[in-house]
Amino acid sequence: MAQKPSIPKGTRDFGPAEMAGRNYIFDTIRSVFRSHGYAPIETPAMENLSTLLGKYGDEGDKLLFRILNSGDAFSGIDFMQFHTEGGEPLEYNSKALSLKVCEKGLRYDLTVPFARYVVQHQGDITFPFRRYQIQPVWRADRPQKGRYREFYQCDADVIGSKSLLNELELVQIVDRVFSLFGIRVRIKINNRKVLTGLAEICGFPDKVTDITVAIDKIDKIGLEAVEAEMKEKGLTDGAVEVIRPILTLQGNAHEKISRMRDLMSGGSSSGTVSQTGLTGLDELEELFGLTEAAKIGQEVELDLSLARGLNYYTGAIFEVKAKDFPIGSICGGGRYDNLTGIFGLPDMSGVGISFGADRIYDVLTGLDKFPSGMKSSARILFANMGAEEVKYLIPAVGMLRENGVACEIYPDQTKLKKQFDYADRKAIPFISIVGGDEMAGNVINIKDLASGEQRSFQAQDIRAIMDFVR
Repeated sequence: MAQKPSIPKGTRDFGPAEMAGRNYIFDTIRSVFRSHGYAPIETPAMENLSTLLGKYGDEGDKLLFRILNSGDAFSGIDFMQFHTEGGEPLEYNSKALSLKVCEKGLRYDLTVPFARYVVQHQGDITFPFRRYQIQPVWRADRPQKGRYREFYQCDADVIGSKSLLNELELVQIVDRVFSLFGIRVRIKINNRKVLTGLAEICGFPDKVTDITVAIDKIDKIGLEAVEAEMKEKGLTDGAVEVIRPILTLQGNAHEKISRMRDLMSGGSSSGTVSQTGLTGLDELEELFGLTEAAKIGQEVELDLSLARGLNYYTGAIFEVKAKDFPIGSICGGGRYDNLTGIFGLPDMSGVGISFGADRIYDVLTGLDKFPSGMKSSARILFANMGAEEVKYLIPAVGMLRENGVACEIYPDQTKLKKQFDYADRKAIPFISIVGGDEMAGNVINIKDLASGEQRSFQAQDIRAIMDFVR
């Protein structure tokens, strides 16, 4: 019995219709990136595990797909050296064992490979370096709606400059992309320095990672569960009392910044002053001033509960959500001050954003925002009325293709109804039927299948045909 074909959970096949939509997304985002002067690069699907591990936090490390070493990876392994004593039955240090048999992994995102690329190719790069990258990434996550194990990211980063004009430009890119898509979004902004300050004024500066990881889940699990998780990590009731009102603070960006400035200046119950937090607030105030001057069309919000759990963020952080469709973040990013330092190039600040193409596809589908006619693979189908008729059409079809008009000649001589049905199923908007009379008159008939309009053109008048079918 033949095996039933299948693909791994969390992955998908894409047929011609889906690919038309995906290419529309990629082409739109790429055009905006290029209009801002970003240049394309690509990096390998797999990286050395030493490049990936430790960059995404403990939870991120668990989601890395590891690649088993080629050949017999377990040959010569002394399993007893990985035995955890006292385990009954035998227990093994699986993490240490996996590092022994897996030296490579599939990339988790495009930012860490980009940092590795910058360090490795720094002699060939002009800084500030502006790059974009559109490639797939992989995460060993539990598949669910809007969450996949293989998905594309569309990244834009500037590295080698600390100017907040770079942050503004990324907000402008987000604004332009989603305006072109016709999607209303909310652009949320925060600053990791403010979150560091939050940990300081609540009396637990060493718990900043635990606090940000917990806060990052607030949209998924709610405020009470976030507070419970922080207490589990060792925060006192008093510390949680300091954090709670900040996560629920209301008002516009400047009002929130003013209130936070009071708290960071010693106005909290602890009386602690956080210079780091005040610096973050200064950066937020400057950035929101820039976005107001730029007259961003989409909604921009200061969200003090926004944390983004990745460990490498150090300054501004962004998250974008669709306002009219229930799905998670469809774009996000932030400032990282020393990601390249891990690879031997310190003090190289960068900032970037990443568009989630797969989730954007779901939003465009759910809101019916894809352009009409996009799924058509050809503009004209030339019906096959016989061998001589096909020979007559071949020169005109060739010239149309050379001028950028996608054409098909139906390959088999068959009933016209079948050929019309073919054009309908493939959403081909025009059909040409040429018989003996048309050949004798040196003309080509073309019919608009939507309106029913039919016109005749001289076979050599390619320009007129192009104007009609476009």
